[in-house]
Amino acid sequence: MATVKILIEGYTNADSIATGTADEKTCPTVTLVRDGGIVMVCDPGVLDDQQMLVDALKKEGLTVADVTHVFITHSHIDHYRNIGMFPKAKTLEYWGIWDGGSCVAWNEQFTKDIKIIKTPGHNYDGLTLLVANAQGTIAICGDVFWKENAPTPDPYASDLKLLDQSRQTVLRSANFIIPGHAGMYKTSR
Repeated sequence: MATVKILIEGYTNADSIATGTADEKTCPTVTLVRDGGIVMVCDPGVLDDQQMLVDALKKEGLTVADVTHVFITHSHIDHYRNIGMFPKAKTLEYWGIWDGGSCVAWNEQFTKDIKIIKTPGHNYDGLTLLVANAQGTIAICGDVFWKENAPTPDPYASDLKLLDQSRQTVLRSANFIIPGHAGMYKTSR
């Protein structure tokens, strides 16, 4: 059965600062998913220091070289900047699974316990991992929800109508949500 662990809990002040009044501070929630031989880091994003992620992996008995896949929820740099830390890993993103310069399509049912769904709205290329484990289904959804009380409307959304549809899909599909910039929380499902 798959396991899910938050390696680094994200944060953002983008929803609480007035435009131009303060510097935005942000870090995505970086999550580890294990399923069989798959060791996946989700949204390695921006960090004050990459050593933070190296140390978080070490606490799980892993090194950067042990990571087989990196999953990107969407193409905003705060979620993917550190992807280069994992040169041997395959990258799973909207357009496919990249292995070096080769790309193949991904299957929605990625493994028995991991499903990939398209969740556009915050950005056109939004993806969510639905991971079934002993707790239920956990949605790793990037900025579909920034945090439990996500800003409405999302000031960075590319399509508010699609975002609302994606939010409803995630809420119907998951028992827990790991949002883009905060810790995991339980849904009302």
